[in-house]
Amino acid sequence: MDIEKILQQMTLEEKADFCSGSDFWHTQPVERLGVPAVMMSDGPSGLRKQDEQGDHLGINESIPAVCFPSSAAVASSFDTALAEKLGETLGNECRAENLALLLGPGLNIKRSPLCGRNFEYFSEDPYLSGEMGAALVNGIQSNGVGSCIKHFAANNQETDRMVSDSVMDERTLHEIYLPAFETVVKKAKPLGVMAAYNKLNGTHCSENKELLTDILRKRWGYEGMVVTDWGAVKDRAKGIAAGQDLEMPGGSGRGTNSILSAIKAGTLSEEELNAAVRNLLRFVDSVTKTENASAVFDRDADYRMTVSVAENSAVLLKNEKGVLPLAKGCKAVFLGEFAQHPRYQGGGSSHVNSAKVSCALEHAPGVAYAQGYRTDEDTVDPALEQAAVAAAADAEVAVIFAGLPERYESEGYDRTTLAMPENQNHLIAAVAAVQPNTVVVLHNGSAIEMPWVNDVPAVLELYLAGDGAGEAAVNLLYGAVNPSGKLAETFPRRLSDTPAYLSFPGERETSVYSEGVFVGYRYYDTTEADVLFPFGHGLSYTTFEYSVLRLSRSTVREGEEVQVTVTVKNTGAVAGKETVQLYVAPPKGERHRPVRELKGFAKVSLQPGESKEVQFTLDKRSLAYYEPELHDFYAESGTYQICVGASSRDLRLTGLLEWQAAQPLPVHFTAASTLKQVMTHPVGAAIIGPILQHMAAAAGSATGKKDDDDSSLSMMMGIQLNTLIDFHVLTEEQLNGILSQINQA
Repeated sequence: MDIEKILQQMTLEEKADFCSGSDFWHTQPVERLGVPAVMMSDGPSGLRKQDEQGDHLGINESIPAVCFPSSAAVASSFDTALAEKLGETLGNECRAENLALLLGPGLNIKRSPLCGRNFEYFSEDPYLSGEMGAALVNGIQSNGVGSCIKHFAANNQETDRMVSDSVMDERTLHEIYLPAFETVVKKAKPLGVMAAYNKLNGTHCSENKELLTDILRKRWGYEGMVVTDWGAVKDRAKGIAAGQDLEMPGGSGRGTNSILSAIKAGTLSEEELNAAVRNLLRFVDSVTKTENASAVFDRDADYRMTVSVAENSAVLLKNEKGVLPLAKGCKAVFLGEFAQHPRYQGGGSSHVNSAKVSCALEHAPGVAYAQGYRTDEDTVDPALEQAAVAAAADAEVAVIFAGLPERYESEGYDRTTLAMPENQNHLIAAVAAVQPNTVVVLHNGSAIEMPWVNDVPAVLELYLAGDGAGEAAVNLLYGAVNPSGKLAETFPRRLSDTPAYLSFPGERETSVYSEGVFVGYRYYDTTEADVLFPFGHGLSYTTFEYSVLRLSRSTVREGEEVQVTVTVKNTGAVAGKETVQLYVAPPKGERHRPVRELKGFAKVSLQPGESKEVQFTLDKRSLAYYEPELHDFYAESGTYQICVGASSRDLRLTGLLEWQAAQPLPVHFTAASTLKQVMTHPVGAAIIGPILQHMAAAAGSATGKKDDDDSSLSMMMGIQLNTLIDFHVLTEEQLNGILSQINQA
């Protein structure tokens, strides 16, 4: 496709029309110039292709497809190779169904566990989200189809999501809510980026030039197209000028008329419109180069993939007394409606019309079953519960399948509590009272409270595990597969412990991110808060030993990298997989920083007695925080701790790394600066130090205190420099000279 030639031949009306979809799922064709329409579809967990009536809430029918584990589950695998393989499968399905663009994955950060759409997002951690997202996108696009990452940006709640204003400081935005998008843009080059519904610091994301042009294109080098979330357009012409290319859905003609009117009025230039059209033509050209004939949507084979991903993503949260794995032939009973009808996917636009769903009961022949509770209500059904308790008392092991019904979490609304339904909590407590070998298997999209956790010896977290949830659960319970997942989010003990508790979801359509960069484990670990299960936690049926931590160099300068290696050994009796996690702990500096941050992870498979060496590479960005005064990332000179372990709170080995910045953080002092601020600068301390001592001595003579009295010095440190003129310590000319000398140092 000769893009520039086509662009020159298009009329103004055709260009304007081209920037809106032709219907709910298709782009606009330009038939006379040979530009075809292409189709897109939800979703991140499986195809939601709608051949008939379209919608973005999962209401109308879609083709029978395969539902894979949700992103919350996939992230718990900590396995980028698995994520890429999953992406390849999704991309092949798209190609077989003549889909050009898959709307996903979602890269939004789990600011609060209450977000109703958290099941669609990877993690509370931007590094993990970015690495898993890049792997998935690379897999999808290896088939010649596009991936559209979403929702750009700061779309972290469902409450008032189309009008809410996400208000945060520059550092929080760049350090927490943008890095996952940046990583995927740079490592995977997605063909699409979806602008979110919400406002960001007062401007709708679909009209936010700083976001869509200055950051996405100029700073990150993005060359793909930007599409609105469905119905997110507020002012079409402003959106085009800001860097928004495609309006979806289309067909009404409103977008076209808005663009033409703006060009006629001079508020939008044809050059700005041409930029959007050029981006869209490049996109259409990219996705129409690959033939579809060889692609086959093999639903049976892809179902096997769902089982594999679910098995590698499940997290063994607790396993006391060696209750798991269950012995074959033991007298077990499965309890709970989810054992027969598992909660395997989320609600809304990601909802898949599954062709085949497995339940645990069908893969555990001979195991007794009692329903125990109903998922369509929360109140206890005495008859169901009593039957389940009786069955549990008569068994050797009781396995309760529990979690959150779909009505508890979905696109469109947020949760208001971390609690599971009352009837499920009541059942678990009642069963645990009569059966000491009680196992809880969880189906939920995000963190929950567990008031019964101390009463049961084992808990297995499946998340929303897709069509293969039931089969994977049985394989894990009976030891055919060894659990290897790790939590990609912290499980707090109670809602009031969460960092955004006082500000989520906000009020009056405004959500102030008052917790700043202290999101998830960055908050819990820094404050040493008691949590239910920490970030990165996950047990195995075997044990692992860490040893021999080595750094390739002890001192690193600007532009250099350091290799970190550690040896991991399987010290148990069965094969297993361990995710080695690397955290960086910064020195105390000018800015408040989290006590540690994830900067590397690697999943290794080990036979009993086997050892492997794992290697990580760290650079400046691994050590840096976002400095607002520089509008960029900056790593302060100092000693950094390099910690490796099995979770953010299970750190096995620590090494030290000395970082030497190319230059100190630029500072600019004014007459309003305090003595304390100036004393942090070496030149400032050399000049102001003697003056401060003279002032302290004078104060001591007046009060009878010693020259170095701490209280006198502390009080003086808060004095502004211009006050020294009023105190007749310095003249204005002397102060200006001192400031010039310090600022030029």
